[in-house]
Amino acid sequence: MSLTEKFEAAVADSKQLTKRPDNDTLLKLYSLYKQATAGDMPADTPAPGMFDFVNKAKHDAWKGLSGMGADTAMEQYIDTVTELKSV
Repeated sequence: MSLTEKFEAAVADSKQLTKRPDNDTLLKLYSLYKQATAGDMPADTPAPGMFDFVNKAKHDAWKGLSGMGADTAMEQYIDTVTELKSV
């Protein structure tokens, strides 16, 4: 199975978890998914308003992965979902 196929399987598995992950883990999954599928956040993406806490956290999490390759992001996403499935 290729890395992309494993990643797609992990994405499907993440939607079938029996226990909802905590917010930090959800942010990690979100940012890894965005980095794996879209690459670095475009430089001209405006930051959400300071009272838009959820979108600000997502923005900052994805921006924090800037420079990470898609393959690395996919591998980390797969590893995180694998850990969550074993809990």
